[in-house]
Amino acid sequence: MAINSEKDLMSKLLIISNRLPLTIEKHGETYTCRQSSGGLVSAIDAFLSQTENDRFNRRIWVGVSEYPEKTWMAAIPSAAGEYEFLPIFTPAKQYDQYYNGFSNSVIWPLFHYFPSFADYTPSFYESYKKVNAKFAEELAKVIDSEDTVWIHDYHLLPLSGMLRKQFPRLTIGFFLHIPFPSYELFRQVPREWQQELLQGMLGADVIGFHTTEYLKHFCNCVSKVLKTPVSNDIIYWQDREICVKAIPIGIDYEKFQEKAADRTVLLKRSEYLRSKQDRKLIFSVDRLDYTKGIFNRLKGYREFLVQNPGYRGKVVFTLVIVPSRDNISKYAERKRMIDEYIGNFNSRFGNISWQPVIYQYGHLTVEELVGMYTACDLALITPIRDGMNLVAKEFIASRRDRQGVLVLSEMAGAAEELTEALLINPNDRLEIARMIRQGLEMSTSEQEARMTAMQEKIRTSDVNNWATSFFHTLDEVKDQQQQRMPKLLDNFAKARLLEDYKAADRKLFLLDYDGTLAPFCADPQLAAPSPEVLQTLAELSADPGNEIYVVSGRDSDTLAKWLGHLRVGLIAEHGLKQRSVDEDWKKRTGIDPGQALAPVQQLMERFTQTCPGSFVECKEASVAWHYRKSDLTLGPIKAAQLHQLIEKQIDASTLSVLQGHKVLEVKAATINKGNAVTAILHGQAYDFLLCAGDDRTDEDMFRQLRGRSDAFTIKIGAEASLAEYNLLTPYLMLELLQRIAVCGASLKQNELSTIK
Repeated sequence: MAINSEKDLMSKLLIISNRLPLTIEKHGETYTCRQSSGGLVSAIDAFLSQTENDRFNRRIWVGVSEYPEKTWMAAIPSAAGEYEFLPIFTPAKQYDQYYNGFSNSVIWPLFHYFPSFADYTPSFYESYKKVNAKFAEELAKVIDSEDTVWIHDYHLLPLSGMLRKQFPRLTIGFFLHIPFPSYELFRQVPREWQQELLQGMLGADVIGFHTTEYLKHFCNCVSKVLKTPVSNDIIYWQDREICVKAIPIGIDYEKFQEKAADRTVLLKRSEYLRSKQDRKLIFSVDRLDYTKGIFNRLKGYREFLVQNPGYRGKVVFTLVIVPSRDNISKYAERKRMIDEYIGNFNSRFGNISWQPVIYQYGHLTVEELVGMYTACDLALITPIRDGMNLVAKEFIASRRDRQGVLVLSEMAGAAEELTEALLINPNDRLEIARMIRQGLEMSTSEQEARMTAMQEKIRTSDVNNWATSFFHTLDEVKDQQQQRMPKLLDNFAKARLLEDYKAADRKLFLLDYDGTLAPFCADPQLAAPSPEVLQTLAELSADPGNEIYVVSGRDSDTLAKWLGHLRVGLIAEHGLKQRSVDEDWKKRTGIDPGQALAPVQQLMERFTQTCPGSFVECKEASVAWHYRKSDLTLGPIKAAQLHQLIEKQIDASTLSVLQGHKVLEVKAATINKGNAVTAILHGQAYDFLLCAGDDRTDEDMFRQLRGRSDAFTIKIGAEASLAEYNLLTPYLMLELLQRIAVCGASLKQNELSTIK
């Protein structure tokens, strides 16, 4: 059915691909529409058929219409199927440059490791962006922020980012159905294009790939190009966490199992068996594409016949090539070369009664395809690079007899799962020849063992499992985002805070320093408090009802130098030392980890040699490795490595590791800000508490104050926290303290007026 913008727009699933899975046929003066079949349609149909997925009360498929708008409008009244369809109409030249130009003359060859085939014509990229922008424009007319959008493939890499800008809360999934290349290849794309393509993909909440190799390449490119942290398949970008996951696509296993027993298929199979007689039958089917390794496959087969002349006349290779992108010169040229090679091959090796290659350039029906799958002795699948290759899985699923051999390129995504296949390097014709012979001479028992193992894998990882896994990941990510979503200290919360402050008699302020009272500096020694901070603390501390502590990881000398003249309490090194107003420093007794810290310090100093810009800071009971001035990519990597080594080296009962803002600190295990806060609260009765901090070391304070109705805990920054509220910057925190100080001064003035 067609999209109806007047319908309820809630709870929608929008599937977005380059083309619509829709066929329009003309009968005289009338048109009919039917939903096309395909792997993606089957996957989503299977997923949505599960009762648990009835949350989507509308399913809209979005894609470019291959039919003119006039034809679409005439045909759409008869449209039927499980989906509504939203067509995207683009000018013919613009679409050609988007599809045949950038998509298939830049991304396709480069991502499949044919960089010399890429054509970096600027107008191709401009059209690519314009068509993606057209998708975003049309989608904006029907999308609601609560909808779920699933975007597919390389034609639409920028679209997630475009939608994210318009709908920040939108649930977006993206799946790439082709390989993602290594950084050395990706960097050949003009630098501005690199950044825009990656930023576009990072608009999604979940980005899916077929294999872990593609995933790792993508993460490496993001790290190097965008200089953003990547950890455990989570990318941190613009205050968001994006999950990247390898989820290999499957097929409808049961469909092929059942199809293999279909009467029409059995008739076709019998026909092929009679035709091959007592010869061995090798079968291949592929789209016309230079990535499929068809030439190498033919050369490997030729080498097999050269090395094994006894097989001449006793084996036949049926090669089916499906037409694809004939209007791109590289494809037309490839077709001509294949035609000539096969002609020469057959004339050289064949005779009147036998041709080594039976070649068809055209389409096969499903019945013909499955008939050939079940009749052949060996399936020869040798792409030079392939995102997945579902032909290999279809062949396995069709073999109810558990016979037949799969010779598969190790460059196909499917090779990561189908390890029982005879894996070959597609550029090694000698290996192809050896594996053909090994496959043809394999015993029936070995064939059955290998086939059984591969069938079990693709049965349990079928197309339904693929879609389900993707959506479950998407749901988990959105749930986690919801739980971690910062609760900003808005005007209403500030008003409540100020009212509680006014009503309280004894007020306690617990304030971190770096990142809370003062912004971070590349050199920590230059982060002295500003005049505004000093004045605000002085005004707050002038109120006898206020008790203020600066709770910091800094050393006592620095805190005393910067803040010692104020009537505020100071807590240094996360609680090792404390100085109350008008008192001397007191040190926690029984804390002397110096000997245990020595090897940690040596390890940190070694890491400074491999990470330029990093340095070590030694304190009385801790040692810290700072990497704020290091390379944005190298610093986090080295910090993770150092953290792992330290964890293995230290005794957890003696020392603990703190991961702060671009600093890794090792200190006495019993020392933390939470314990320091507990000591301050012991035996005291406060009726208003304000606690603020910016990093993980401050979470111990927030934890101690959770559940107290008189406490306001504030995380500086947008990250998830145990704190009740978030303020985004130290400047906003200072503004809040200034408002409290003004409020306190106003209260004092009113009291004086009342006395008078």
